[in-house]
Amino acid sequence: MCLINFCFQPNDRYKLVMAANRDESFVRPTQQAHYWQDAPRILAGRDLEKMGTWLGVTTSGRIAALTNFRDPSEKIEGKRSRGEIIRSFLADSQPPEIFMTQLQQQSNQYPGFNVLAGTADELWYYSNKKAGIETVLPGTHSLSNAFLNTPWPKSEKGKAYLEQCLHHSSTLDPECLFSFLQDDEWALDEALPKTGVPLEWERKLSPLFINSEHYGTRSSTVLIIDRTNHVTFAERTYLQGKLVGEKNFQFQIEPK
Repeated sequence: MCLINFCFQPNDRYKLVMAANRDESFVRPTQQAHYWQDAPRILAGRDLEKMGTWLGVTTSGRIAALTNFRDPSEKIEGKRSRGEIIRSFLADSQPPEIFMTQLQQQSNQYPGFNVLAGTADELWYYSNKKAGIETVLPGTHSLSNAFLNTPWPKSEKGKAYLEQCLHHSSTLDPECLFSFLQDDEWALDEALPKTGVPLEWERKLSPLFINSEHYGTRSSTVLIIDRTNHVTFAERTYLQGKLVGEKNFQFQIEPK
């Protein structure tokens, strides 16, 4: 997952609104969003190479999402798959803060990551590239391949688009969220971050929706949880910029 735009506790109608893009190699095997056979309460797509995931929700209301932290100088050989973090949280039942504390203690076992984990009522953020676990405050946020709310062009554009969708009408249209996730305009050179990759790659990675020869946006996910704990989870999958699949789910979070 390379871009997660979300509003946490935005208004009296919704608890959480999330619109995210996962960017990955086109050859990496992936399964579309589904209820997992080996963990039926988990709803998520699945990386079939390492059997983890990048974003998911459970029928009990646990939510987690992940982005890689961009650092081309980092050595990742021999480290654990970041996707197992999200899988582990969704399959777990302990409070999010405890899970994050335990994750922090073993964070050097993984390449650089950012993790959001919790529920629509309490959400936490942690990156193994900085000290401390943070409580996510109500408001509009964006997480790409740097720290939460780092003002990269795609992150700032994503937050603005999301707020437009929320304020457009009293009822949020998922189509509005999917529409802006397809924005493939490159950022201006002077606005690009300097993350250690060549300038040409900074350009290619700068849009919300990425499409290069071998790497790009593989899926867009919309997650909406309203004040009645009704969940809308929708995913669209892409290959080389073309829509190849769509999944839509609706359910009520199980009462505690």
